[in-house]
Amino acid sequence: MRRGRFITLEGIEGAGKSTVVAALAAAIRARGLEVVTTREPGGTPLAERLRETVLQRGSEHVAPETETLLMFASRAVHLDNLVRPALARGAWVVCDRFTDATRAYQGGGRGVDRTFIESMARVIHRDTEPDLTLLLDLPVAIGLERARRRRMAAGETVADRFESESLEFFARVRARYLEIAAAEPQRVRLLDATQSAAQVAAAAVAVLETLTAGDGSGSK
Repeated sequence: MRRGRFITLEGIEGAGKSTVVAALAAAIRARGLEVVTTREPGGTPLAERLRETVLQRGSEHVAPETETLLMFASRAVHLDNLVRPALARGAWVVCDRFTDATRAYQGGGRGVDRTFIESMARVIHRDTEPDLTLLLDLPVAIGLERARRRRMAAGETVADRFESESLEFFARVRARYLEIAAAEPQRVRLLDATQSAAQVAAAAVAVLETLTAGDGSGSK
């Protein structure tokens, strides 16, 4: 059986990844292919509990390296229990964030050593790497304002550990994302997330055609 494809979405808060995940999933299903949508950190019951540990703001100090280890612990559980089994049976996996987020948030934002992050990635990923990554890029101020409005609409009054970070932090995160995109243009496709949600989703689906064209779309 042909292995499925692994698609990841990246971007700072407010980039609109959730909308694009839904659009990609619909486009893949329309081609007669199985699709699994998921997120990181999280994606399985245990990984979701680790997500809560990472995101909740508590009284104890969490060092950047500790945060990085928690991210990779959640990722290992996610890969072993959801992503790899889905890919092995031929399903396509669309994931909201993956290791590029660790490179950007913990590496760029927190200043965690790149060598440390990449050594963890080699151990945890093994042979599982994204076939395509869509980076939804927009200015930090716009993204954070969108995220604030989203929280208000959902009745959420407390920002998580990342949403409460400074503009300078997110500027470093965005810069690292753009650096990754420049270094790996074949894998990472940059999308202008300042456009409307419908326009960004349409652009993402257009990029998806580069993968579906040779994958026997229309039959499982």
